[in-house]
Amino acid sequence: MNHEDGLSRRQQKAMQTRLNLLHAGKVIFLKEGFQKATMTEINKQANTGYGTAYVYFKNKDELFSELMENIVEKMYEVASLPFEPKTSEEAFEQIKTQVRLFIQAALDEQEMMKVLKEAIGVSEIVEGKWSQIRTRFIAGIIKDITFVQEAGMANKEIEASLIARGWYYMNEQVMWDILLGEVAEDLNRVAENLALLYTRGLYVGK
Repeated sequence: MNHEDGLSRRQQKAMQTRLNLLHAGKVIFLKEGFQKATMTEINKQANTGYGTAYVYFKNKDELFSELMENIVEKMYEVASLPFEPKTSEEAFEQIKTQVRLFIQAALDEQEMMKVLKEAIGVSEIVEGKWSQIRTRFIAGIIKDITFVQEAGMANKEIEASLIARGWYYMNEQVMWDILLGEVAEDLNRVAENLALLYTRGLYVGK
């Protein structure tokens, strides 16, 4: 056995411990909610030594922030779908599909998204992480708007960054309303109406 082999095993063990803590965290957050969950419970659920969780995460806020990346992974995939429409009609169909898939991805993680909503309201760390996630989504929308403006399909006088923020926040609010059960809407109808509102305001001749 050489030093590198020993180091590799230690790294593998550390990686597995971290994954165990993240899995345990998800179990506890789903069971207790964000505010009631404790690092002690997470440590116990992961069956790790006393205080081990603190070696990897300063607090439950940091642990949850890392879980957030996994929660929104499918939503990122939707936002990263290729968007190079040749016509306004094609753009409308693609946008409608993206809206539906975006909200569906959130619904697929509905219980954890509910915990996320709670955490955003009480944790500055989680709120900051969600702000970073929003920024990433908005940057993607700016890119899409710029593409259709340069292609002559969208009004070039419209400020892409402003419209991108408004479009994202509208989708996020509708997403939360549906996730939290505040509105009961058919997802296809929601996607079609939001896409119509967006494209008719932005696209030339819509």
